[in-house]
Amino acid sequence: MTTATLSQPSTKDPYPSRHAPEPQLVERQDPVVYGEPRGGLSALHRRAHETRGFLAFPGFLHADELRTYQEEAERLRTLDALAGRPEVITEPGGGEVRSVFEVHKLSEVIDRLSRHPKILNVVTEILGGDVYLHQSRVNYKPGFRGKEFYWHSDFETWHLEDGMPRMRAVSCSISLTENTPFNGPLMLIPGSHQIYVSCVGETPENHYESSLKKQEYGVPDDQSLARLVEAGGIEAPTGPAGSATFFDCNTMHGSNSNISPLPRTNVFFVYNSVENTLVEPFSGQKPRPGYIADRGDASPLVAA
Repeated sequence: MTTATLSQPSTKDPYPSRHAPEPQLVERQDPVVYGEPRGGLSALHRRAHETRGFLAFPGFLHADELRTYQEEAERLRTLDALAGRPEVITEPGGGEVRSVFEVHKLSEVIDRLSRHPKILNVVTEILGGDVYLHQSRVNYKPGFRGKEFYWHSDFETWHLEDGMPRMRAVSCSISLTENTPFNGPLMLIPGSHQIYVSCVGETPENHYESSLKKQEYGVPDDQSLARLVEAGGIEAPTGPAGSATFFDCNTMHGSNSNISPLPRTNVFFVYNSVENTLVEPFSGQKPRPGYIADRGDASPLVAA
């Protein structure tokens, strides 16, 4: 395959993908940190997020409140009433729960966590104003058999399959178990948020039905990944349960399979600016279901 070259974006769609026979690298056209300081981040944190595309905070949540969220995640994983629902994604080739989507609508406890003042202070600082939840889920990666999440930019999928117009969203991953180098922690490529990788391959209809188990379209090619890693390296934030990682919607990330006996569970929230609500998917296909990408109420979140 021909190595992708850095190119200027199209005037029609600044972030095209899955349309050309060869991958392309497109310069980011949007800010990373929006607006003036609002008190949610220090000047050092603002600069770090701007240049690296993510922030990691060990021990972000207090131990006293953490137990409530851990117990709720375990309750949801084993709740018979959720079995067979579309929001519940199982591991490829097995019946173990991989993710529970739209979890803030299934659990009052998780809903309160999504509106935690400490989280909202950070995301509204980064995005420059009010936000709503584009997506929420609990990810479970059990010991010994938890499968990988391959490298990807979330924005590429959200743009093509959901219709997110611009790069004005940020994800927050709250660790409910200790993240170690051995249990498949989140891995990120520093600086990758500044380059949009236009991927190869036409999106199949109802792609989400398989991609939530194992993504095969909208994933970067080997050469583009190698180029991003050569420039920025790879980092995997580790730390105790209750740690948080905030990362830009275009930061390239993934995680390895978990062959250790140590399970890894995290709550994952995607905050989108109320000024960046979804339009029709840029793939030209029908939108993904609401439990994956909320197309309904974009009212600003209020701290719990």
